[in-house]
Amino acid sequence: MDISGCASVRRSNATVRRLREIEFNSSSGLDDTTLYFLLEELSLTPSGTNMKMFLISPVICLMAGVLIIPTILFVIFSRFNIRQETRYMLLGNALLSDLIYLLFYTLSAALNAAHLHFPKEACVLLLFLLAVAYCGGLFTAVAIVLDTYVAILFPLRYITILPPSRTKKIIVLLWVCSGAFPGIFFLVLWSTHTFVPCVLETCSVPVILILTLNGTDALKLCFWLSAMVVFLCLSVIFCCYAILYFKTKHSGIWESICSRASVTFLMHNTVLFFYFFPLLALFVESFLCVNVLIKLQTGILVSLTVCNVLMIIPKVLFPFLYGLRYREISASLKSIVRRKQLRMVSPAPPPS
Repeated sequence: MDISGCASVRRSNATVRRLREIEFNSSSGLDDTTLYFLLEELSLTPSGTNMKMFLISPVICLMAGVLIIPTILFVIFSRFNIRQETRYMLLGNALLSDLIYLLFYTLSAALNAAHLHFPKEACVLLLFLLAVAYCGGLFTAVAIVLDTYVAILFPLRYITILPPSRTKKIIVLLWVCSGAFPGIFFLVLWSTHTFVPCVLETCSVPVILILTLNGTDALKLCFWLSAMVVFLCLSVIFCCYAILYFKTKHSGIWESICSRASVTFLMHNTVLFFYFFPLLALFVESFLCVNVLIKLQTGILVSLTVCNVLMIIPKVLFPFLYGLRYREISASLKSIVRRKQLRMVSPAPPPS
């Protein structure tokens, strides 16, 4: 399907009126061309109030993330004893991925709310960077769970299994995989000319996600391979936690619901729930929308909610629930605050 005439489509008032008269339900009988025009119209002329409302969450989360994430990263990389531990290196890598994702996604959402159009290459680059940052956070979350698994079940061999030098190589491997995984998909889509020019001009992530299951076979293949990777990561995490629970349930650490082990386990599961639930919701919503089981307009609103709210919140919850819970990091932050307070209240030197 050729939709190269984006400008002429946007300028055609008759087309716009026809699209607005279409009912978004199962009896519409939408063909592929009509669906693409509908998505283009929805992405090009959205309600300004709705778009600004969906922009609130990314902006607030970015402000909170910019305040806390660089501070924790400074503590991790400025303390030699902290940055030599595997858990802190993985934590720093996850925080860096989340900060990059927050920056680029908020930029994308703000430009879309302002109705600014992207050059095609700039949109592809932005989508690629978002995919790399999100995959980096996702793969690092799995690595953190595996690190916890090894630390609890093999405490005497932990230093041998995961020394700092090996952890650094693992982090490099995580970034290579985070770049290679979406990079292969983008090369396939680019070589098969799967990208739709009109949609790339708006560069709206929710709209592009809606298009995936209604696109070409290459696009559908990329979508389902991504879903398989997400479920694989989720399965690895679930198996690790299940094994940890059954291996340690007789040790007495789970007797009190307020014990450190119970609280830590709840904290891990809360963060991981916020990480994976939006992805699962997005897959289900895209499937229902493409099979015309829900209205298309409803599907785009759900995608906006998932992308601008549910997928953003874990990025700012992660440093508070993970970073500030570590005693070394919280103690270092408190010492920094105390030193600043002492400088502020220290008397001025007497004149000579």
